[in-house]
Amino acid sequence: MARGRKAAVTALDGALGSVPKAPSDMPDRARKEWRKVLGVLVAQRKIADHELPIVDAYCRVVAHIADCEAAIAQHGLTMVSPQGETKRRPETTLLKEYHATLARLAGELGLTPASRAKNKGGSPGNDDDDAFGDL
Repeated sequence: MARGRKAAVTALDGALGSVPKAPSDMPDRARKEWRKVLGVLVAQRKIADHELPIVDAYCRVVAHIADCEAAIAQHGLTMVSPQGETKRRPETTLLKEYHATLARLAGELGLTPASRAKNKGGSPGNDDDDAFGDL
């Protein structure tokens, strides 16, 4: 798998002007994240309609992480197998995978400090108070 620099996130022409309604099948915890994340991205003009599936995935991963953490809090980190062996609970593995996915999606959406630092953009047409206009 080739690795390289991630693309810089810049403000978009055609960016969403308001936070769209969350998908109807989205869990409550994911809906809360949807409103929070899209509130920021829409205000910064950093999200377009065709990118909403990435936000959807990000929000669902946040909800899955909360579910895993709740299961671990209730049942502990380990379990005893039918053979009597102590094993890690499946939620611990899922949690690790979800955190990796969350970090990747957050970077794609410009939600991490590193991805925000790369973003030097501004949306064309939004600097009317600037003497230089859209130069």
